[in-house]
Order: sequence, then C-alpha cells, then structure tokens
Amino acid sequence: MSKPEVWLRGPIPDIPFLLQPAAHALLQTLEEVPACLQDFPEERLWERTAGRASVGFHLLHLAGVLDRLLTYADGKQLNEAQLEYLQRESKPHPDLSSESLVYRFEQKVLETLEIFKRSSEPTLRQSRLVGRKKLPSTVLGLYFHAAEHSQRHLGQLLVTATVLKTRQAPSGE
Repeated sequence: MSKPEVWLRGPIPDIPFLLQPAAHALLQTLEEVPACLQDFPEERLWERTAGRASVGFHLLHLAGVLDRLLTYADGKQLNEAQLEYLQRESKPHPDLSSESLVYRFEQKVLETLEIFKRSSEPTLRQSRLVGRKKLPSTVLGLYFHAAEHSQRHLGQLLVTATVLKTRQAPSGE
C-alpha cells in the first residue's frame, strides 16, 4: 500500500508551522525524483527532447537553485563558485551519474530542512534582495519559492524522463 503524499502525513517535527508547506513540498520532490528515474537509461541523462532541457539539467538545477535561494535568504549574494555552477547547469556532464545528481539534491534538501528548523517568524519576515538586480523578496518568500520551484522542475523531469524512457533508441545504438 502506498503512503499518502507528504503533506497528508502530518507535521514534520521541529519545522516551524509557517514552513510546513515548503518542507512538505521539498520532501515530496525528494521522494518522487528517484521514482521518475526508475528504469531510466543512463545514456540518455543529457539528451534533450522537443527542444526542452535534459533530465541531467533538471537534476543539477534542483540542487543548484536550492543552494542559490538559500544564499539569498541568508542575506548574501552569489559567490563565484555558485555563478559558475549556474553557467554549467545547462551543459552536459558525462562524468556525472543520475545517482550522484540525486544524492546532491538529497543533501541540499536535508540542509534546507535544517535551516528551516532554525528559522523564527521574525526572521521569515525579513526583507531580502535577489540577484544582480537586487529584486525585493523576504526570507519566507525565498523558502516558498525554493519549494515550488522544486515541484515545477519535478514535473518537467517526470515528463522528460517518461518521454525518453519510452522513445525508441536511434538505429545503430
């Protein structure tokens, strides 16, 4: 018997009330990513379909965007390593496996949940500036965007992985 979705399993211990929905969404994404990749052909990790991003991109991006949004929530701007990571997200990385990319995302989700546990309501209300244009947000807004953005890329990952799993390999492979 399958478990209900994470948000229907009750509160996550030690996560502040206001961050429960964000934590639920991140944990749901974390549970569903491996299911999307079940029986996925590793040789197609960096293959694009219908002009859309590869499965590998979505896996890299899931971890990368969490890292960047946590940086902004901490009141900092991106460092050189983060900017380089952002530039490399859209390029194939044949040295990386889907397993290593899922692990990277898992570690970033666990880090995010630890940050959530240390968050207070006054902190969540604090203003933050995002990106080079220094667009206005709040700590709470950044945390919620991290969660919904992860869900958005999970959906794209699911569709792309499904299409690539069911597509016939080109002749000669």
